[in-house]
Amino acid sequence: MPEPIQERLETVRRSFHRHPEPAWREFFTTTQLVAEIQEIGVDELAVGPDAYDPDDRMAVPDEDLEPWRERARERGADEDLLAKLEGGTTGAVAVLERGEGPAIGLRVDIDGLFIEESTDGEHVPAAEEFRSEIDGTMHACGHDAHMTWGLAALERIAESDFSGRLVVFFQPAEETGGGGCPMAKSEYADELDYLLAIHVGLDHPTGEVVAGIEKPLAMAHVDATIEGTSAHAGKAPNEGDNAMHAMGTAIENAYGIPRHSDGMTRVNIGKAEAGTASNVIAEEAHMEAEARGETTELMEYMKRRLERTVKSAARMHGCEAAVDVVSESPRADSDPEMQEIVSEVAGGVDGIERVLPAADFGASEDATFLMERVQEDGGLATYMIVGTDHPTSHHTPTFDVDERSLEHGVDVLVETIHELERRHPVSRAGSENDE
Repeated sequence: MPEPIQERLETVRRSFHRHPEPAWREFFTTTQLVAEIQEIGVDELAVGPDAYDPDDRMAVPDEDLEPWRERARERGADEDLLAKLEGGTTGAVAVLERGEGPAIGLRVDIDGLFIEESTDGEHVPAAEEFRSEIDGTMHACGHDAHMTWGLAALERIAESDFSGRLVVFFQPAEETGGGGCPMAKSEYADELDYLLAIHVGLDHPTGEVVAGIEKPLAMAHVDATIEGTSAHAGKAPNEGDNAMHAMGTAIENAYGIPRHSDGMTRVNIGKAEAGTASNVIAEEAHMEAEARGETTELMEYMKRRLERTVKSAARMHGCEAAVDVVSESPRADSDPEMQEIVSEVAGGVDGIERVLPAADFGASEDATFLMERVQEDGGLATYMIVGTDHPTSHHTPTFDVDERSLEHGVDVLVETIHELERRHPVSRAGSENDE
């Protein structure tokens, strides 16, 4: 029998850290998770296409999947499991059925980022030899810690006298906003009374907990392709329709989209490329952009304006534009009833020195799909933050977590699950069922 996860939190986290895989390429990661879950022993384990409908996925890459599956094979991943994950249907859902009681969901994300991890001797993963083994890819947002929390919480609950249903979503493709939607639409999100989501750090130090975030920005990832007509830039520039010029106009005008009186909005063009040579009028241009809003409605406003701006700029220069919404996620706020429970629980956990009932998030997260699903079905949800001292910001080559926070996160999750079991049913404020 392997050593319990609770007694090897650092080892488990470091193992995940060595093998980061980006969205929909989490082949080896999924096999690692499945192996640990099978050792724990659960009542149901759904992997890949058994956990969700693959057609509900968003932001699935058109190519580049098979080399990642082959890399997992070379690292000894189970062949039968890899066959199930063909096409990038990664991730898993683990279920404990423990009799009468609440149905509680826990969501953790599993993907890495396209970032080259630092080799600096002061960077702990490099110094202690658990730096990423995959060039150009890194766990730069703490999802390695999140997976460790999910497994350890699952193990602790499985070994306890918990009565109810626990569903742990090991969700792929958070960084691209692609995995939350299929998980939320799956049968495993049916009839959940409560949903817990969790993140490490986010500028909150070790020993601090945020019981529930508020004001996450609704978000849409948008790709745009502009088609023009090529021509010789010296001999006959008048015969061309310049896709690069159209793209430049679109970029400038996108940042001029009027903001909205109802609340905060954001737009950004994060990637733009066009052209083949200095003496050729560019025939094609491609942009990757995003639109965000303080509410789902404000995001939709920015998304519509962005699409109109790109298409208008293309027409101005005699070109045509195709705009594709690659992925999107809604706004969903933590419920105050859940914030209160997490606050009380966290205040009694060893090592937690400060508890914030709420904090503005200011970024985007596709866990909001699951939160919204549970809330619309009458349940309660919260997205908590467990602080960690991280030397640099998330999404940087030198990001790391203070491993003391690993135990903090497990304890907060496990005690919150038990408290929800004890208090169930927790009614919404003002509900007729309030006692």
